[in-house]
Amino acid sequence: MVLLGPAAGTAQQIGLPQAAILTIETDRLFAESAFGRRTANEIEADSAVLAAENRKMEAELSTEEKDLTTRRPDMEPDAFRALADAFDEKVQLIRRAQDAKARALNQRADKARVEFLRAARPVLEALMRESGAGVILERNSVFLSADATDITDLAISRIDAAIGDGGATGIGADQ
Repeated sequence: MVLLGPAAGTAQQIGLPQAAILTIETDRLFAESAFGRRTANEIEADSAVLAAENRKMEAELSTEEKDLTTRRPDMEPDAFRALADAFDEKVQLIRRAQDAKARALNQRADKARVEFLRAARPVLEALMRESGAGVILERNSVFLSADATDITDLAISRIDAAIGDGGATGIGADQ
């Protein structure tokens, strides 16, 4: 016989399972939250800007390379080699700079995810208390469970209510 206290009845009424173990899909939690959608949109927009910048630089470098190739027959070998080496160095510097920008975008996305989970923690802790759970496990790491233990949808709605997209509070805003 299982005795349910007042908290258990309340938890069941609002769709929160009464269970010792809850599960959550953190990837979906982040991706489907207002915070995660805002972050993804910002990263996507910045990635598009970077891609456009890369295409423009590629076109400029291609034009410069063709010009250098066209001038080669009229140049002394040593003079051409100096220009070719300078061009190669320029290409490498640009490539390193653009790669650094791409890495910074990835790091921004990773940092936003960490900030999101930090901001979501109080909401998840409240869900644990309300359900009487002692632990929340990553759903993808669980071999078998009842769908009733998954609180991802409820967590998303509560986190959205608590922190929204994070923009107003500056959580995970453009760094």
